[in-house]
Amino acid sequence: MKDNYLTVTALTKYIKRKFDTDSHLKNIWLKGEISNFKHHSRGHMYLTIKDDNTRVQAVMFAGNNRMLKFTPENGMNVLIKGEIGVFEPYGQYQLYIKQMEPDGIGSLYLAFEQLKEKLHKKGFFDKSHKKELPRFPKSIGVITSPTGAAVRDIVTTIERRFPIVKTTVIPVLVQGPNAVQSIYNAINSANQQGGFDVLIVGRGGGSIEDLWCFNEEKIANAIFQSSIPVISAVGHETDITISDYVADLRAPTPTGAAEVAVPSQLELTDRINGMQRSLTRMMNENVQSSQQHLNRIKQSYAFRYPEHLITQKEQELDKHVERLEKTFNSEWKKKKDTLINMNTRFEAQHPERQLERARKELKMFIKQTNYLMDKILEQKATSLNSAIEKLSLLNPLETMKRGYAIPYAQSGNIINSTDGVSENDEIVVKLSDGTLECRVLDVKEESNG
Repeated sequence: MKDNYLTVTALTKYIKRKFDTDSHLKNIWLKGEISNFKHHSRGHMYLTIKDDNTRVQAVMFAGNNRMLKFTPENGMNVLIKGEIGVFEPYGQYQLYIKQMEPDGIGSLYLAFEQLKEKLHKKGFFDKSHKKELPRFPKSIGVITSPTGAAVRDIVTTIERRFPIVKTTVIPVLVQGPNAVQSIYNAINSANQQGGFDVLIVGRGGGSIEDLWCFNEEKIANAIFQSSIPVISAVGHETDITISDYVADLRAPTPTGAAEVAVPSQLELTDRINGMQRSLTRMMNENVQSSQQHLNRIKQSYAFRYPEHLITQKEQELDKHVERLEKTFNSEWKKKKDTLINMNTRFEAQHPERQLERARKELKMFIKQTNYLMDKILEQKATSLNSAIEKLSLLNPLETMKRGYAIPYAQSGNIINSTDGVSENDEIVVKLSDGTLECRVLDVKEESNG
């Protein structure tokens, strides 16, 4: 009984063989909504296809998704062709996608819109990057098929409108798998070679598949990086490509591209003739105006009676000379008076005059000073004598000359009362001509009365 049990690997292999041998699962056409989309770094795409009720895991390997014209996104409804198989490590079935396109919209149109949005965000369509076309180009490069109707239309139109310009056809493929590289190389080569004032890139009409090479990002980059102004002329007026958006100017047709690339010699001739007529009219008006001015001069008083005019001018000159002389004499007198006044002031300020005045002032100052000093000395002498007399009256020596003496205690203090001494105290008596050393024999107190 134990031998009837299968391993998980054996069961998965059995189921996988069933899937692999079922012809109905080898060619599956499926539609659904994308979710859990992941584009692996190795190029494989992992996603889930779902509807309202269920879902299935799916994978699209890099070898199959490399040719997709659009970028799958979550929420996008798609139509899928593939096969069902079993992924053995997880024991689950999954859908292996071989082809995929959007449901309800063409894959080419979706790819166009996606690239358009991408380049718009990069700034490829900004007007600030648009180069201005030269007004009178000398050399034009035409990048297109050498055998199509477009090249004939462009060349004949340029020759008819502006035959002096040099037109160079740079042959390229405009359809097929090699067209993108061919156009890309031609644009880069024209820029490297130099000598072109304008490049016209385009082809005649066709289906969206025929025009698709002009919707490739590589061509858009080449046009955007071109240092030469580029006119895009792809298909008919209703055909819009990525190249039209990136180019410096979009022409509705190849013939229209030739018309905007060069001016019309007929229009230029008409403009030159118009300018010549305007110039002639202006010159005639100028001559007529000058002639009228000359006639007015001829009829003027000065031109008809020059002697009278000269006589009048001589009289006016005499008056001007007389006024000038009068003014000159008046100014000369003013300047002379000013000079005399300044000389008088200068003499008054002469150093010898100043020294003489200073000597007189010094003598007067010395005299006044001596007088004041004598007065001060006299006053001070009087005050000194008065002070001496007062001091003499108060001088103890003068008092002692009249028979008085001054007693001093041993401490040196003057004895002015009997309270200051005692019996047997030694004292010093100061006389006018010397001192006496004495001893007190007795102390007697007496009243002042």
